[in-house]
Amino acid sequence: MWLNQLKIAVSQKDMDLLGSLLADIPNLTDKEELDSAIVLLAQAKEIIQELQNETAASMKQIKKNLEFLKSTETTQPHRLDVKS
Repeated sequence: MWLNQLKIAVSQKDMDLLGSLLADIPNLTDKEELDSAIVLLAQAKEIIQELQNETAASMKQIKKNLEFLKSTETTQPHRLDVKS
């Protein structure tokens, strides 16, 4: 059952399901199940790294956009500025 759920989580890239499955890894004894689990966990690791890289790239782009927006802001005089 756990292995089938892991297959579904990996194929659908379902991070919530994957997280809950990783929190409760059963003790697998069958060699075939162990081999399948190892392959699926390796795929899950690749998916997580890919999502981390995408998130990092998005964060960098947001930071650049914010810096650009801040650089194009015009400063408005304060109400008590007597020089204006």
